[in-house]
This record gives sequence, structure tokens and C-alpha cells, in this order.
Amino acid sequence: MNDALHSDKVQVERKQFFFDLKENPRGRFLRITEDVNGRRNAIVIPTVGLEDFRRIIGDMIEQNKKLTQ
Repeated sequence: MNDALHSDKVQVERKQFFFDLKENPRGRFLRITEDVNGRRNAIVIPTVGLEDFRRIIGDMIEQNKKLTQ
């Protein structure tokens, strides 16, 4: 049983991404699901790793800005 605590989604080009913060007996986690024309792929990140993911995504955004200049 997974209880959804918070959900959001974003459309990027032809892909739709769903972000679901959930909880089960083993703990809380973020499930990120990519939907492309009905085909879905997902990754699950335990909440203890979210700060690391945020740091890395921030670094990737900064590197992309530098490369785009």
C-alpha cells in the first residue's frame, strides 16, 4: 500500500513527468514517472537522498547555463 502525500506533474516537449511523494511501511520516497505516448518508466528515490538529488540537479542546471552562453 502506497499513500500519496503530494503529487505534481510537468510537461516537457512530448514527455510528461509525474512526481509523487509517497509512503509505505519501509518509509517515504519520491517516485518520478516519465510518460511518453503511453509508455511509462519510473525511478524511486528514498527521501534520505532527495537533498543529494537536488544538489546534483542544481549543478546540472548551472553547467547547462555555462554551456549555453
